[in-house]
Amino acid sequence: MVARVRTVAFQGIEAVPVDVQVMIAPGKVNMHIVGLADKAVAESRERVQAALHASGLSMPSKKVTVNLAPADLPKEGSHYDLPIALGLMAALGAIPGDMLAGYVVLGELSLDGTIAAVAGALPAAIGANAEGKGLICPFACGPEAAWAGKDFDILAPRSLIAIANHFRGTQVLSRPEAGIHASARDLPDLADIKGQETAKRALEVAAAGGHNLLMIGPPGSGKSMPSILPPLAPKELLEVSMIASVAGELGEGKLTDRRPFRAPHHSASMAAMVGGGLRVRPGEASLAHHGVLFLDEFPEFSPQALDALRQPLETGDCMIARANHRVTYPARIQLVAAMNPCRCGMAGEPGYRCLRGERCRTDYQARISGPLLDRIDLRIEVPAVSASDLIRPDRAEKSADVALRVARARTIQRERFQRLGATSATTNAHCSPSVIEEIAMPDSSGLSLLKDASEKLGFSARAYHRVLKVARTLADLEASETVGRIHLAEAISYRMSSERMAQAA
Repeated sequence: MVARVRTVAFQGIEAVPVDVQVMIAPGKVNMHIVGLADKAVAESRERVQAALHASGLSMPSKKVTVNLAPADLPKEGSHYDLPIALGLMAALGAIPGDMLAGYVVLGELSLDGTIAAVAGALPAAIGANAEGKGLICPFACGPEAAWAGKDFDILAPRSLIAIANHFRGTQVLSRPEAGIHASARDLPDLADIKGQETAKRALEVAAAGGHNLLMIGPPGSGKSMPSILPPLAPKELLEVSMIASVAGELGEGKLTDRRPFRAPHHSASMAAMVGGGLRVRPGEASLAHHGVLFLDEFPEFSPQALDALRQPLETGDCMIARANHRVTYPARIQLVAAMNPCRCGMAGEPGYRCLRGERCRTDYQARISGPLLDRIDLRIEVPAVSASDLIRPDRAEKSADVALRVARARTIQRERFQRLGATSATTNAHCSPSVIEEIAMPDSSGLSLLKDASEKLGFSARAYHRVLKVARTLADLEASETVGRIHLAEAISYRMSSERMAQAA
C-alpha cells in the first residue's frame, strides 16, 4: 500500500505541487528518502522517527521508502517533515489516508512531536486554495495562511497528536484568524527636520511618483520617507507578504500594510542585494518590493552589488540563473540613496578646502557607474543645516500633511492608468515610454524647453522619458491635467546635477 500526501516545493514565490509517496514493504529495516532531496530533507527521517516515537507510535520493522515526486525537481527545506510523518502514519493506519487527500501539508517536526514554523506558508496556502484543497500547517503559521481566503480550510495543529486526534474525531482544531500587525506609531516625522526644504520637496516628489532619489550631503535624510508613503494596496500587500513568507520574515505570521523599508549595510554582497545563495533566497531588492531600498554611503557598496540593481530598477524583478534552474523574484523598488560629496565628506562646505582638490570629489563620485545614475530620476544636494535653521522656533510641515498630497497624487495616477488599460503600472515612474509620452505631453513652451535641455545636457532616451515622468508627477501634485513649462523646469533641475555626475563616472 502506498500512502500519498500533497506538499509543495518553492521556486521563487511560486508553490510547485509535490507528491509525497510512502510505502511500507518487507525488507531490511530502514527508511529511505528519494526524489532529489537536499541535506535538510534527508535528515528529516531522524526527526520523523523521533517525533513518531514521542507521539506513541513506533516505526515498523520493515523497509520504508519515501518518494518525493516529481523526482527531477530539487527538494529543499525542512517543511517536508510533516507530510512525510503524516504519510507514514496513514500507511500504518494511525490516521485515515483518504482524509489527507484534500489537504496540502507542510511543517517541521521537533523531536518531541511538536510542529515548528516554516517559511512559505502563505504561498503554499494560495497554491492550495487555487487547487481547491485545504492546508495543514504549523500553529505559528496559521495567521498568515488564513489570508489565502475566508472560506479556505486550514488546520494549524501544535503537534502530531493534535492532528491525529482531529482526524479521529476526538479533538476539533479551530480555524486560525488572519493576523495583521498594528500600524507603526514611532515613524520619524518631517516636522522634526530643521531646514533642508529642497530635500523635503524632493522626498515628496519621489514618494508621489515612485521615483528614484539620490541625496548628496549629510546622511540620514532619506529615513523620513516611510512616514509619507501610502499604505500597501491589497494586491501589493499580498505580493510583499509572499516574498516575506518565503524569506521567513513574517513576524508571528502577521501581515502589515506598511511599505517595506530596507537599509542594508554597504558591505552587502551582490547575492545579498539581488538574491542568491545555495537555496536562492530573495535579496534586499526583492524584500523591498513595493517599498524603499535605502542605500546609505552609496559609493561604498561594491560596484558589482550596485550594478546588479540596474536590471531590477528597469524591469521590476530579479532573475537569478543557476545551471539547473532559474528563479525570478519581484523587485519593484524605489531606490533612495545617500552619499557624501567626496571621500573626506567636506567638499563644497563653506570655509573648507579639500587637500586633494576637485579630484577628491570626481574620483569618489565616479565609483557610481553612468548607467546606474541614468536610472535615478532626482538628484539633490543636501547642505549642512545652518544655525538659524536650528534655532528657528516654528515647526515645519508634518509628515501627515505631506502624506495626504502624496496619496492624492497616487490616486490620480492609479485612476489614469486604469482608464488607459495600463494596469501593470501604478505610479508614473513605472509606466512605459509610450504611455508617458501620451499622458505627459507638454505644452508648446514646455516642449521648447525640453528640447533645448535635451540637446545641451545630452539626455539619453531613458533620461528624456524620466524627465517627463517627474514632470507628470509634479503636475499630479498640483492636480493639473497639463504638464507645463514650470513642471518641466523643476524636473530638469533635478536631472542637471545627475548629468554632471555622470560625466565624472
